[in-house]
Amino acid sequence: MNIIEELKYRNLLHAVTDESVEQRLQEDKMTFYIGADPTSDSLHIGHLVPYMIAMRLVERGHKPILVVGGGTGLIGDPSGRSSERNLLTLEETLKNAEAISAQVRKLLPKAKVVNNYDWLKRYDMISFLRDVGKHFNINQMMAKDSVKSRLETGISYTEFSYQIIQAMDFFELYQHENCKLQVGGQDQWGNITAGLDYIRKNLGAEEEAFGLVAPLLLKKDGTKFGKTAEGAVWLDPEKTSPYAFYQYWINLEDDEAILRLKQFTAFTKERIEEIEESMQDSPHLRHAQKALAGEVTRLVHGEDGLEQAEKITRALFQNDIASLTKEEIAMGLEGVPSVETGKDLLLVDALVETSLASSKRDARTLIKQNAISVNGDKTEDLDAVLKKNSAIEKTYHVLRRGKKHYALIKHL
Repeated sequence: MNIIEELKYRNLLHAVTDESVEQRLQEDKMTFYIGADPTSDSLHIGHLVPYMIAMRLVERGHKPILVVGGGTGLIGDPSGRSSERNLLTLEETLKNAEAISAQVRKLLPKAKVVNNYDWLKRYDMISFLRDVGKHFNINQMMAKDSVKSRLETGISYTEFSYQIIQAMDFFELYQHENCKLQVGGQDQWGNITAGLDYIRKNLGAEEEAFGLVAPLLLKKDGTKFGKTAEGAVWLDPEKTSPYAFYQYWINLEDDEAILRLKQFTAFTKERIEEIEESMQDSPHLRHAQKALAGEVTRLVHGEDGLEQAEKITRALFQNDIASLTKEEIAMGLEGVPSVETGKDLLLVDALVETSLASSKRDARTLIKQNAISVNGDKTEDLDAVLKKNSAIEKTYHVLRRGKKHYALIKHL
């Protein structure tokens, strides 16, 4: 398969601006760019799709440039949004740019990293309006989806101008880096075509430049993964731990897991078909989800992050809580009911305070029925006391009712 055929098979291709790009990518080694606006200090999995395209292009010898939008991040991209972004300071934007650059270097270690603030800061208002603005037609700008969808609710001139700023990026890289291709998500189509128009209006209609966009990664409700949306799965381990990241992929439904295997792994078509057959024979073993979770977690968090995620997963499944560190317990049981205490606590009281039991009477019944475990060990001791010295690393007692209901007692 050539690169375009492969992208189609992997459901990584939404559209190209010119069908001739297929032949050009086969015949030439092309410099391309992909952008990331630092409106947050981390990318999330919604951003990964175009980066998977970039990785496929690099494998075939094409040269990547990462444009970190230190300048465009100050403006705010209206694409896919129903309201204005909060404006960031230059200091915040540049700090975010540094964090995102580090994440992308893991995905594209061969990429040349540039910051568009370096060339955008050269423009003053008069030169921007005379030398750049005159090339943009208001009617065409208003017809772009990113603008048209905001006309009823309102859009500021700041965000309205975003497509001009991004077009300047493509022009800059085309002139100085011989960059012929921009890769992005489908919501970037209007910004990319604005860049193509700007290049041709400045340098001539015969100039060759292309755009290639990926389909958006959507949540189950059909909405886009966003930096401010609930349920974002971040690449930053401080925002989404390697364990939580791993669990996101493990918990996908079968059909989505197969689709994401194509998009987010380098598995061959034959390997994916083998996994599909295994899913049909023994779907309860979740072959696709395990293969997917392993590959993507390794890609984003490295071998150490994957090992930690798998260790926590095994420990919770096997109730081997004692094998975990306090950091791994906090990671694996993030969000479960918890109580902090500076004193010893009766197990009966702990069950009630963490809502694992509805009353002390209910707590005693559960203990008698051998339905409660503490740090992985079953207990029938109605008088059991949770002491700091018996806690894991003198910090946690992990309570479990049945197989799925957990709670934490954290000793201060």
